[in-house]
Amino acid sequence: MAAGFALSGAMDWRPMTAADLPGVLALADRLHPHHPEAPAVFAERLALASGGCWMLGEGEGYAVAHPWDGLAPPPLDSLLGRLRPGPWHLHDIALLPAARGAGHAARLLARWPEATLVAIPGTGAYWQAQGFRDAPCADAVALASYGEGARFMQRQAAP
Repeated sequence: MAAGFALSGAMDWRPMTAADLPGVLALADRLHPHHPEAPAVFAERLALASGGCWMLGEGEGYAVAHPWDGLAPPPLDSLLGRLRPGPWHLHDIALLPAARGAGHAARLLARWPEATLVAIPGTGAYWQAQGFRDAPCADAVALASYGEGARFMQRQAAP
């Protein structure tokens, strides 16, 4: 199991466990009410890519990422079945409002220098500041599952 790492202050990121899933679901429901996902989605991602699943502190936030082909996101609220070789896809990084602005997400992103994500409306500027750029999406239906205005974005490692 990977060790946790401090980002700032007293809160550390630590590896997510199955025991964290009820808290992750509660946070997801609270922070993303317009993007609901079944418990099985989070459980499968933890089972397939535990190295991409992290908890902040005692439940102040979570992150879920997994390798994917880099061509398009998986549809929202869907099981993967298997991983696809490629860069890490940031399924979700969610922080309680009180934990935002302290650099927690930015520092965690350093673990994935090459990554893709879906930016929901209102978050594109943040992701651009983290080095992500709009990217072509090979599956318009999958991207549309995130709602109107969702953007597929990619960050490439610096040469």
